[in-house]
Amino acid sequence: MPQDLPAATGPIGLDHSGHFVADADAARAELEALGFTVTPFSAQVQPDPVSGAPALTGTGNICVMLPEGYLEFLVHTADTPLGLEFLAALDRRAGLNLAAFAVPDAAAHHAHLDALGAPMRPLVHFKREVATQSGHETAAFTVARLAAGTMPEGRVQVLTHHNAPTLWQPRWTRHANGAASLEAILVSAPDPEETAARFVRCLGRAAEPFGAGLRIALDRGALDILPEAAATALVGSAVEPGRSVFVGLRIAMRDPAALADRPGARWVDGALTLPFGPALGAGVWIFDPA
Repeated sequence: MPQDLPAATGPIGLDHSGHFVADADAARAELEALGFTVTPFSAQVQPDPVSGAPALTGTGNICVMLPEGYLEFLVHTADTPLGLEFLAALDRRAGLNLAAFAVPDAAAHHAHLDALGAPMRPLVHFKREVATQSGHETAAFTVARLAAGTMPEGRVQVLTHHNAPTLWQPRWTRHANGAASLEAILVSAPDPEETAARFVRCLGRAAEPFGAGLRIALDRGALDILPEAAATALVGSAVEPGRSVFVGLRIAMRDPAALADRPGARWVDGALTLPFGPALGAGVWIFDPA
């Protein structure tokens, strides 16, 4: 497909997905039942613009840290602008509402997208305290986010980690189900080429034919864009008919067959598909043999 491909600012990879959920404990129970190790709950903070003291951003999370990439499950913590935006999105639909991509320099990528005319929020610096086996450390991130409403799929952001080992602790990256990496986020799109064009502009990588749809391959991971009918068949139901939405996660796993007896599980093109449970909203897991 012909594409006006903007120059990339450097390597870019799929960093994490983001579920918006109402109940962190219910999400934890669902994830642990699938054999995932789940991190403790953490409230996210950023410096207060006046005092510089840590202030709640409005969301907190639990995470599934994979050896490559991670899965984030966000809940509301405060009625900040971000927290109220989160509640509005959750009111529309629980489930996958965020895709985050890792870059070496989020500030440079922010400037790059701004120069292309993409509507951007101000660059932000998030941090949260993380328990380690020797005490506590601060996980810090610089995040560049497209303006709210720019991407109908939800929140799309690029980020730079400043203390990655704090998050990727070995005790959190080992999973009973053998999960190894976040391979792709799936999008259901009424018009796959329109959806792809927006992400091509944001990510600086080309979209190529892949199965029934398109794939934007990154330096690590990918974004898979499916026609709505194909995504509906995969999920088992339409997530938001007529709207481009995130609907699934492709995970590389040691032995997907171990989950084949779960309700709704079925094999599709050599991968085990499994619907998200009620606590995670509408959508589908795709477990590929690692």
